[in-house]
Amino acid sequence: MVFNQAISYLLSLLERSNFDLIYLSWLWNLFKPLCMVLCTLFLLPAIILIFMYCSSLFCLIYKHWNRLKAAYSEDLWYGAIKTLAVFWELQSTIWHVEGLENIPTQGPVLIIFYHGALPIDFYYLFAKIWLYRNRRVRVVADKFVFKIPGLATLLEALEIQPSTSAMCRLMLEEGHVLAIAPGGVREALFGDQNYQLIWKERKGFAKVAIDAKVPIIPMFTKNCREAVRAMTLGRRLLSYIYEKTRLPLVPIYGIFPVKLITYLGEPIPYDPNITPEALADRVNIVFFCF
Repeated sequence: MVFNQAISYLLSLLERSNFDLIYLSWLWNLFKPLCMVLCTLFLLPAIILIFMYCSSLFCLIYKHWNRLKAAYSEDLWYGAIKTLAVFWELQSTIWHVEGLENIPTQGPVLIIFYHGALPIDFYYLFAKIWLYRNRRVRVVADKFVFKIPGLATLLEALEIQPSTSAMCRLMLEEGHVLAIAPGGVREALFGDQNYQLIWKERKGFAKVAIDAKVPIIPMFTKNCREAVRAMTLGRRLLSYIYEKTRLPLVPIYGIFPVKLITYLGEPIPYDPNITPEALADRVNIVFFCF
Protein backbone atom coordinates (compact mmCIF):
# COMPACT_ATOMS: atom_id res chain seq x y z
CA MET A 1 0.00 0.00 0.00
CA VAL A 2 2.73 2.44 0.97
CA PHE A 3 4.81 1.42 -2.06
CA ASN A 4 1.89 2.06 -4.45
CA GLN A 5 1.30 5.47 -2.91
CA ALA A 6 4.99 6.33 -3.29
CA ILE A 7 4.96 5.31 -6.97
CA SER A 8 1.80 7.31 -7.61
CA TYR A 9 3.30 10.37 -5.93
CA LEU A 10 6.51 10.02 -7.99
CA LEU A 11 4.56 9.72 -11.24
CA SER A 12 2.47 12.77 -10.38
CA LEU A 13 5.65 14.78 -9.76
CA LEU A 14 7.06 13.71 -13.11
CA GLU A 15 3.82 14.68 -14.88
CA ARG A 16 3.78 18.10 -13.22
CA SER A 17 7.39 18.76 -14.21
CA ASN A 18 6.67 17.80 -17.83
CA PHE A 19 9.48 15.26 -17.62
CA ASP A 20 9.79 13.30 -20.85
CA LEU A 21 10.17 9.65 -19.81
CA ILE A 22 10.43 8.50 -23.42
CA TYR A 23 13.35 10.87 -24.00
CA LEU A 24 15.01 9.68 -20.78
CA SER A 25 14.60 6.08 -21.90
CA TRP A 26 16.11 6.95 -25.28
CA LEU A 27 19.12 8.58 -23.65
CA TRP A 28 19.65 5.57 -21.41
CA ASN A 29 19.52 3.14 -24.34
CA LEU A 30 21.93 5.35 -26.25
CA PHE A 31 24.58 5.59 -23.55
CA LYS A 32 24.03 2.23 -21.82
CA PRO A 33 26.69 0.35 -23.89
CA LEU A 34 29.29 3.04 -23.13
CA CYS A 35 28.41 3.01 -19.42
CA MET A 36 28.68 -0.78 -19.31
CA VAL A 37 32.09 -0.75 -21.02
CA LEU A 38 33.47 1.91 -18.67
CA CYS A 39 32.11 0.13 -15.61
CA THR A 40 33.61 -3.16 -16.76
CA LEU A 41 37.05 -1.69 -17.50
CA PHE A 42 37.49 0.06 -14.18
CA LEU A 43 35.17 -1.85 -11.86
CA LEU A 44 36.75 -5.29 -12.18
CA PRO A 45 40.23 -4.21 -10.95
CA ALA A 46 38.44 -2.47 -8.09
CA ILE A 47 36.76 -5.76 -7.22
CA ILE A 48 40.20 -7.41 -6.88
CA LEU A 49 41.27 -4.54 -4.61
CA ILE A 50 38.09 -4.93 -2.55
CA PHE A 51 38.80 -8.64 -2.25
CA MET A 52 42.27 -7.82 -0.89
CA TYR A 53 40.78 -5.42 1.67
CA CYS A 54 38.26 -8.10 2.66
CA SER A 55 41.18 -10.47 3.12
CA SER A 56 42.91 -7.91 5.33
CA LEU A 57 39.72 -7.41 7.36
CA PHE A 58 39.36 -11.17 7.76
CA CYS A 59 42.94 -11.40 9.08
CA LEU A 60 42.27 -8.57 11.53
CA ILE A 61 39.14 -10.29 12.88
CA TYR A 62 40.93 -13.64 13.00
CA LYS A 63 43.86 -12.12 14.90
CA HIS A 64 41.73 -10.63 17.66
CA TRP A 65 39.46 -13.68 17.81
CA ASN A 66 42.47 -15.89 18.48
CA ARG A 67 43.70 -13.58 21.20
CA LEU A 68 40.42 -14.16 23.04
CA LYS A 69 40.89 -17.92 23.04
CA ALA A 70 42.59 -19.58 25.99
CA ALA A 71 45.03 -21.39 23.77
CA TYR A 72 45.86 -21.46 20.10
CA SER A 73 48.49 -22.92 17.81
CA GLU A 74 52.06 -21.62 17.75
CA ASP A 75 51.49 -20.05 14.35
CA LEU A 76 48.86 -17.35 14.83
CA TRP A 77 48.18 -16.95 11.11
CA TYR A 78 48.09 -20.60 9.99
CA GLY A 79 44.30 -20.96 9.94
CA ALA A 80 43.71 -17.52 8.44
CA ILE A 81 46.15 -18.00 5.55
CA LYS A 82 44.85 -21.50 4.87
CA THR A 83 41.28 -20.15 4.69
CA LEU A 84 42.25 -17.26 2.43
CA ALA A 85 44.16 -19.66 0.19
CA VAL A 86 40.96 -21.65 -0.31
CA PHE A 87 39.03 -18.46 -1.19
CA TRP A 88 41.69 -17.34 -3.68
CA GLU A 89 41.81 -20.84 -5.15
CA LEU A 90 38.04 -20.82 -5.71
CA GLN A 91 38.27 -17.42 -7.38
CA SER A 92 40.95 -18.69 -9.80
CA THR A 93 39.08 -21.76 -11.06
CA ILE A 94 39.66 -21.04 -14.77
CA TRP A 95 43.34 -20.11 -14.26
CA HIS A 96 45.91 -22.86 -14.73
CA VAL A 97 49.47 -23.58 -13.64
CA GLU A 98 52.00 -25.68 -15.52
CA GLY A 99 55.09 -26.87 -13.68
CA LEU A 100 53.76 -26.77 -10.12
CA GLU A 101 55.72 -29.97 -9.48
CA ASN A 102 58.92 -27.91 -9.89
CA ILE A 103 58.25 -26.32 -6.49
CA PRO A 104 60.09 -28.52 -3.95
CA THR A 105 58.17 -29.76 -0.91
CA GLN A 106 61.08 -28.76 1.31
CA GLY A 107 64.21 -26.65 1.16
CA PRO A 108 64.77 -23.07 0.00
CA VAL A 109 64.08 -21.90 -3.55
CA LEU A 110 63.88 -18.50 -5.23
CA ILE A 111 60.98 -17.75 -7.61
CA ILE A 112 61.62 -14.91 -10.09
CA PHE A 113 58.44 -13.65 -11.76
CA TYR A 114 57.33 -11.09 -14.31
CA HIS A 115 55.30 -8.31 -12.66
CA GLY A 116 52.04 -7.65 -14.50
CA ALA A 117 49.98 -4.48 -14.06
CA LEU A 118 48.06 -6.25 -11.29
CA PRO A 119 49.88 -9.36 -10.01
CA ILE A 120 46.74 -11.46 -9.50
CA ASP A 121 48.64 -14.41 -10.99
CA PHE A 122 51.01 -14.36 -8.03
CA TYR A 123 48.15 -14.21 -5.52
CA TYR A 124 46.64 -17.29 -7.12
CA LEU A 125 50.01 -19.06 -7.27
CA PHE A 126 50.54 -18.33 -3.58
CA ALA A 127 47.28 -20.18 -2.86
CA LYS A 128 48.16 -23.09 -5.18
CA ILE A 129 51.57 -23.66 -3.61
CA TRP A 130 50.13 -23.41 -0.10
CA LEU A 131 47.32 -25.89 -0.82
CA TYR A 132 49.03 -28.38 -3.15
CA ARG A 133 52.72 -28.22 -2.16
CA ASN A 134 52.17 -27.33 1.52
CA ARG A 135 54.64 -24.43 1.31
CA ARG A 136 54.10 -20.82 2.31
CA VAL A 137 55.66 -18.44 -0.17
CA ARG A 138 57.45 -15.45 1.30
CA VAL A 139 57.58 -12.27 -0.74
CA VAL A 140 59.24 -8.86 -0.57
CA ALA A 141 57.62 -5.63 -1.74
CA ASP A 142 58.44 -2.00 -2.48
CA LYS A 143 58.27 0.41 0.44
CA PHE A 144 55.15 2.20 -0.83
CA VAL A 145 53.11 -1.02 -0.38
CA PHE A 146 53.53 -0.69 3.39
CA LYS A 147 52.06 2.82 3.25
CA ILE A 148 48.77 1.72 1.66
CA PRO A 149 46.07 2.21 4.31
CA GLY A 150 44.06 -0.83 5.35
CA LEU A 151 46.51 -3.53 4.27
CA ALA A 152 48.79 -3.65 7.32
CA THR A 153 47.16 -6.74 8.84
CA LEU A 154 47.22 -8.65 5.55
CA LEU A 155 50.90 -7.79 5.04
CA GLU A 156 51.61 -8.99 8.57
CA ALA A 157 49.71 -12.24 8.02
CA LEU A 158 51.49 -12.97 4.74
CA GLU A 159 54.82 -11.98 6.32
CA ILE A 160 55.59 -9.60 3.46
CA GLN A 161 58.86 -7.78 4.11
CA PRO A 162 60.64 -4.73 2.62
CA SER A 163 62.78 -5.57 -0.38
CA THR A 164 66.39 -5.68 0.82
CA SER A 165 69.18 -8.08 -0.05
CA ALA A 166 69.76 -8.90 3.61
CA MET A 167 66.09 -9.79 4.17
CA CYS A 168 65.98 -11.96 1.04
CA ARG A 169 69.13 -13.81 2.05
CA LEU A 170 67.77 -14.37 5.57
CA MET A 171 64.50 -15.86 4.28
CA LEU A 172 66.34 -18.27 2.00
CA GLU A 173 68.80 -19.28 4.69
CA GLU A 174 65.79 -20.13 6.89
CA GLY A 175 64.63 -22.56 4.20
CA HIS A 176 61.66 -20.64 2.77
CA VAL A 177 60.25 -20.33 -0.73
CA LEU A 178 60.89 -16.70 -1.70
CA ALA A 179 59.31 -14.84 -4.63
CA ILE A 180 60.83 -11.71 -6.16
CA ALA A 181 59.77 -9.56 -9.13
CA PRO A 182 62.98 -7.69 -10.06
CA GLY A 183 61.02 -5.28 -12.28
CA GLY A 184 58.79 -4.25 -9.39
CA VAL A 185 56.36 -1.37 -9.75
CA ARG A 186 58.26 0.08 -12.72
CA GLU A 187 57.69 -3.11 -14.72
CA ALA A 188 54.06 -3.33 -13.57
CA LEU A 189 53.07 0.17 -14.64
CA PHE A 190 55.34 0.87 -17.60
CA GLY A 191 55.68 -2.55 -19.22
CA ASP A 192 53.97 -3.21 -22.54
CA GLN A 193 52.33 -6.02 -24.50
CA ASN A 194 55.77 -7.16 -25.72
CA TYR A 195 56.58 -8.30 -22.16
CA GLN A 196 60.01 -6.71 -22.23
CA LEU A 197 61.70 -7.18 -18.85
CA ILE A 198 62.36 -3.85 -17.12
CA TRP A 199 65.03 -4.88 -14.66
CA LYS A 200 67.60 -2.16 -15.44
CA GLU A 201 70.39 -2.82 -12.93
CA ARG A 202 68.22 -4.87 -10.57
CA LYS A 203 70.24 -8.07 -10.64
CA GLY A 204 70.72 -8.37 -6.90
CA PHE A 205 68.43 -11.41 -6.86
CA ALA A 206 71.16 -13.37 -8.65
CA LYS A 207 73.74 -12.47 -6.01
CA VAL A 208 71.26 -13.41 -3.27
CA ALA A 209 70.67 -16.80 -4.90
CA ILE A 210 74.40 -17.46 -5.19
CA ASP A 211 75.13 -16.35 -1.62
CA ALA A 212 72.29 -18.50 -0.25
CA LYS A 213 73.20 -21.40 -2.59
CA VAL A 214 69.64 -21.92 -3.78
CA PRO A 215 68.08 -22.75 -7.17
CA ILE A 216 66.01 -20.25 -9.15
CA ILE A 217 62.60 -21.02 -10.66
CA PRO A 218 61.45 -18.55 -13.36
CA MET A 219 57.72 -17.80 -13.44
CA PHE A 220 55.72 -16.20 -16.23
CA THR A 221 51.97 -15.85 -16.78
CA LYS A 222 50.74 -15.87 -20.36
CA ASN A 223 48.33 -13.01 -21.21
CA CYS A 224 48.77 -11.23 -17.87
CA ARG A 225 49.23 -7.95 -19.78
CA GLU A 226 46.12 -8.60 -21.85
CA ALA A 227 44.01 -9.37 -18.77
CA VAL A 228 44.80 -6.17 -16.86
CA ARG A 229 46.36 -3.18 -18.57
CA ALA A 230 48.03 0.02 -17.43
CA MET A 231 46.92 3.28 -19.01
CA THR A 232 49.33 4.43 -21.73
CA LEU A 233 47.97 7.98 -22.03
CA GLY A 234 50.52 10.39 -20.60
CA ARG A 235 52.94 7.57 -19.85
CA ARG A 236 56.06 9.69 -20.33
CA LEU A 237 54.88 12.27 -17.78
CA LEU A 238 53.72 9.60 -15.32
CA SER A 239 57.03 7.78 -15.70
CA TYR A 240 58.90 11.02 -14.92
CA ILE A 241 56.72 11.59 -11.84
CA TYR A 242 57.32 8.03 -10.67
CA GLU A 243 61.10 8.27 -11.06
CA LYS A 244 61.13 11.51 -9.05
CA THR A 245 58.58 10.68 -6.35
CA ARG A 246 58.01 6.89 -6.50
CA LEU A 247 54.26 7.55 -6.64
CA PRO A 248 52.46 4.90 -8.77
CA LEU A 249 49.89 7.20 -10.37
CA VAL A 250 49.18 5.12 -13.50
CA PRO A 251 45.53 3.94 -13.66
CA ILE A 252 44.89 0.28 -14.50
CA TYR A 253 41.85 -1.25 -16.16
CA GLY A 254 40.46 -4.70 -17.12
CA ILE A 255 39.89 -7.60 -16.38
CA PHE A 256 39.56 -8.86 -19.96
CA PRO A 257 38.38 -12.41 -20.75
CA VAL A 258 41.68 -13.99 -21.77
CA LYS A 259 43.17 -17.34 -20.84
CA LEU A 260 45.71 -17.06 -18.01
CA ILE A 261 48.32 -19.81 -17.77
CA THR A 262 51.24 -19.56 -15.36
CA TYR A 263 54.41 -21.40 -16.32
CA LEU A 264 56.92 -22.44 -13.67
CA GLY A 265 60.20 -23.28 -15.35
CA GLU A 266 62.59 -26.01 -14.34
CA PRO A 267 64.88 -24.98 -11.46
CA ILE A 268 68.17 -23.37 -12.43
CA PRO A 269 70.55 -25.12 -10.03
CA TYR A 270 73.09 -23.37 -7.85
CA ASP A 271 76.45 -23.02 -9.57
CA PRO A 272 79.36 -21.81 -7.40
CA ASN A 273 81.36 -20.83 -10.48
CA ILE A 274 78.81 -18.49 -12.08
CA THR A 275 78.77 -14.72 -11.60
CA PRO A 276 75.61 -12.80 -10.60
CA GLU A 277 75.56 -11.06 -13.99
CA ALA A 278 75.78 -14.35 -15.88
CA LEU A 279 73.08 -15.93 -13.71
CA ALA A 280 70.75 -12.95 -14.25
CA ASP A 281 71.32 -13.22 -18.01
CA ARG A 282 70.53 -16.92 -17.87
CA VAL A 283 67.23 -16.23 -16.11
CA ASN A 284 66.50 -13.52 -18.68
CA ILE A 285 66.97 -16.02 -21.50
CA VAL A 286 64.52 -18.44 -19.87
CA PHE A 287 61.85 -15.71 -19.84
CA PHE A 288 62.30 -15.23 -23.58
CA CYS A 289 61.66 -18.96 -24.05
CA PHE A 290 58.26 -18.90 -22.33
